Amino acid sequence: MRLFAGFLSLFLSVQVCADISPVAQKTADYAVEKYEGAMTDTLAQLVQFETVAREGVPLADNRAFTEFKRALKAKARELGLEYQDHGYVLVVALGEGDDKVGIVTHGDVQPANPQKWQMSPFVLDRKSEPGKLIARGSEDDKGPIATALYAMKAIKDQQVSMKRRVELLIYLAEESDWTPFKTFLKTYPIPDYNITIDASYPVVIAEKGWSEIQVTANSELPPSYSGPYLEGFSGGYFRSQVPDHAQVTLVNPKEAQITAIRARAEKHRELEFEFVAVENGYQITAKGRATHSSEPEHGVNAIAYLADILRGHNWPLNQSGTLVHYLNDLVGTGIYAERFGNIAYTDDFMGPMTAAVTMVKDGEQGLTSFLNLRRPTGKSADQLEREIHSALERWQGRRGVALGETKVTLGTPYRVDNAPHVEPLLDVFRHFSGIEEAQPVSIGGSTNAKLLPNAVSFGPSMPGKPYTGHSEHEFISVDQFRMNLRMYTAMLIEIGNL
Repeated sequence: MRLFAGFLSLFLSVQVCADISPVAQKTADYAVEKYEGAMTDTLAQLVQFETVAREGVPLADNRAFTEFKRALKAKARELGLEYQDHGYVLVVALGEGDDKVGIVTHGDVQPANPQKWQMSPFVLDRKSEPGKLIARGSEDDKGPIATALYAMKAIKDQQVSMKRRVELLIYLAEESDWTPFKTFLKTYPIPDYNITIDASYPVVIAEKGWSEIQVTANSELPPSYSGPYLEGFSGGYFRSQVPDHAQVTLVNPKEAQITAIRARAEKHRELEFEFVAVENGYQITAKGRATHSSEPEHGVNAIAYLADILRGHNWPLNQSGTLVHYLNDLVGTGIYAERFGNIAYTDDFMGPMTAAVTMVKDGEQGLTSFLNLRRPTGKSADQLEREIHSALERWQGRRGVALGETKVTLGTPYRVDNAPHVEPLLDVFRHFSGIEEAQPVSIGGSTNAKLLPNAVSFGPSMPGKPYTGHSEHEFISVDQFRMNLRMYTAMLIEIGNL
């Protein structure tokens, strides 16, 4: 949930409306004056490593990660900071003592399709859109890493007295596998105050649970069938991105069907549809707008809308036809699971459950649809799972089709109340943003805060602005990058001396 959309001009100026210590203000100003350029250059260095998990390739054998580690180690040493390599977790630290502040982030990134970027997604683009720093990882999460490094360096330069040691924990599989981090935390002395820098401002105290419904169709057409049908329905790039691309082939279509489908496509002005004649039919491609699947309201779902323009035709129930009917009947183009039986619900603080189909992918078991849910508190997992299976069973009965396989994964929502560092963090945000009424918020995203005691999130994304991580146009603005350096420097001092 993002708030205060009308206050962008206030976000980007430094205004005093809440108290922070003079030393925090002085050091934050020093950090920007001294290190803004170096921070941007460091971001350019970090994004060049394609730190994407490779199936079947251990972390130690993934060259992008080994080179990323080498670069980060050299940078930490250059800045006079302590560096530790724990395999999947890197620790960059400042100060001594048993009392600690943990700043949690990650160095791995989601895949990026180079064809959808003006420059390589793994080169920092500073020129094509003035005022923006464009690259995979610029917002999620290599930008925050660079910011934290120079916040720590500024504190070290200014010899700020700190009651607590600062530890920047950089996890290397946040986007793919949380198990190694859970294992690490079993033996590592966990800091007293934990803050992730992988979400939003003002302060995030609640996160929805990452959940998913997988539906697989494996039925085939009768050998003698010669009428119109769908084949090759596919789309999406990975399971936490609203997809901007989908396609399907219409085989043996009737002229009236093509006319009706084109007419329906014309109504969806927010997408681009291409109809290309192929042997025995047409291939239709939908181009929408990608975004993080935790914020489906900021994207245009190519899979959902491609299915929608095929609505109203009695397609036979082969794999593609089955999934098109399933998406139209139970998912639709909405984002709150309103069609999916009785599963939709909302929480007074965390807001509604959201739903976004993220991929349709062919595999050994058949054609699978991946529906990403972001689940708030307010309904038990047992009840939600019963409702999901009930809706699927009723739908199969109505359509006269048997799905090959269904799989339901329900993540646990997270909320922390009364964490002692929430108010000091709000003071930092209010001070630099000028938003006096800023209060804790909930988000649809899922961060490693769930794994740590009393963990909250603080930036890097402003409320009311779309989060660009996981999109094919990921960036952080120059103004926001500068603002984050001020706020992170002040935040470390205020929480480090709480």
